[in-house]
Amino acid sequence: MDMKTRIAQLLADTLHKTWPEAEGLPEAADIRGQLAVPPDPNLGDYAFPCFRFAKVLRMAPPKIAEAVAAAFDAPETARVEAVNGYLNFFLNRVNFAKGTLENVLVSGEKYGSSDMGAGKTICLDYSSINIAKRFHIGHLSTTMLGHSLKRIYEHLGYKTVGINHLGDWGTQFGKMICAYKLWGSEEQVEKGGVNELTRLYVKFHAEAEEHPELEDEGRAWFKKIEDGDPEALHIFNWFKELTLRDTARVYDLLGVKFDSYAGESFYNDKMGRVIDELKAKNLLTISDGASIVDLEKYNMPPCLILKKDGATLYATRDIAAALYRHDTYHFDKCLYVVAYQQDLHFRQWFKVLELMGYDWAKDCVHVAFGMISYEGQSLSTRKGNIVYLEDLLDQAQEKALKIIEEKSPNLENKAEVARQVGIGAVVYADLSNNRIKDIDFSWDRALNFDGETGPYVQYTHARCCSVLRKAAELNLPDPDYSALQDDEAQDCLRKLGRFPDVIKEAADKYEPSMITRAVTDLAQAYNKFYYEHRILDDDSAVAAARVALTRAMKSVIKTGLYLIGIEAPERM
Repeated sequence: MDMKTRIAQLLADTLHKTWPEAEGLPEAADIRGQLAVPPDPNLGDYAFPCFRFAKVLRMAPPKIAEAVAAAFDAPETARVEAVNGYLNFFLNRVNFAKGTLENVLVSGEKYGSSDMGAGKTICLDYSSINIAKRFHIGHLSTTMLGHSLKRIYEHLGYKTVGINHLGDWGTQFGKMICAYKLWGSEEQVEKGGVNELTRLYVKFHAEAEEHPELEDEGRAWFKKIEDGDPEALHIFNWFKELTLRDTARVYDLLGVKFDSYAGESFYNDKMGRVIDELKAKNLLTISDGASIVDLEKYNMPPCLILKKDGATLYATRDIAAALYRHDTYHFDKCLYVVAYQQDLHFRQWFKVLELMGYDWAKDCVHVAFGMISYEGQSLSTRKGNIVYLEDLLDQAQEKALKIIEEKSPNLENKAEVARQVGIGAVVYADLSNNRIKDIDFSWDRALNFDGETGPYVQYTHARCCSVLRKAAELNLPDPDYSALQDDEAQDCLRKLGRFPDVIKEAADKYEPSMITRAVTDLAQAYNKFYYEHRILDDDSAVAAARVALTRAMKSVIKTGLYLIGIEAPERM
């Protein structure tokens, strides 16, 4: 049992013992949610407001606090103070150190895990790359947010389904086939991959300005795909295979995997159900020849379901996909990790799902995030101002290698460590801010070993590993936990104790940055402890306690880094 839960239980017991006849007093679980961590440790390790009991007990909150403080007696606390209607709990530092470290070390990398998600499934729709287009930096946030959330929910016991909803449908594929037939070759495309497909696509549009009839040829080839023409389907599937092969390199570098690559084309034969249901439920309205769901009473523009020519739209496919996923995976929640510009789109078709009578529409969540710029420059595919993600990751590894060669010229496996550090720096830079905020990627910030960065946290983990390697050569006795009563050690312990709550809060708020912040706080706390106290050059029982703290910090930092998709090198 973690200390916060224990204090909540002790407080509940004290309340019920002091006022046995009172009705409406909270139980431990309710109290735990109200226990706060004061910003100043001088105000206690935990604080609890007694104002909510005033009505139940018909007493002034300061009197309640004084009565509880006088009655509270437990070895877990050094003292309990009543201050202006608040209870401030000061933990017994020795017992706190022992309980926290034993809890962390017994749990190991499973510390902070839970079975709260047992029997529940969460689908996550993220990354969603476009076929025949290179993976650019604009896809970084959706990819890493989704990847991190997937790991967080798995840590909490949920079954997860990671879905890469491929952009693999539309007239552009007919145009691409047309361009390939006119100016490409199998050899060139195989050799050049997505870059060659992009070149052909650009050439098509340039030529179409002089020869507008090419547009008709492009549409004709897309019609062939729709009609199942063998040649058109063969080329289309080949383009898809080339794209996935290209992006696989990026996903491998990032450590990202998916359970499904079912994209837009997968739902071609599943649209009829959506349209038939909307008609049967009298939700479809004809407007200027198009079929819509009128959402005026919900202060939204109409949701377009069918164009004038009968073609489906994104909303139609998203509704079909949601129905399929619910039927297939029976999800308890389906998350869509998509930029905030698409907010209206999601609100519209979520509302349509609700109007169709699906109560699980409330379990579909748009996890929005901000835009990313690069070194102060906004990015635009149309303007040609684009940074490809593979190039960025390659550059990150090169820059990290140069820094490592300067700092640790004798380090073994420098290239491997540079990969871990470089890619970790990029991921940390993306997940260090609240997800809804816009991000400006900067090399100086990302690869700084001294700031609030991925390399800084990774270096702290490596420092812990170094201490533990030296400690392994010593024959240390059982730890003397009284050696961990200093402020620096207690700060480390408080942050270790809060970590499980941070994971749950990150899951509740779909906010991996909370874990990024937590591991940074852990790293800063440990480094302060490391500089203030000699770990090994002291009494052996004292050293054993400090080594136990180091081992716990190393384990939790590694777990935190894993949850946000970053590796933890043991030497740097």
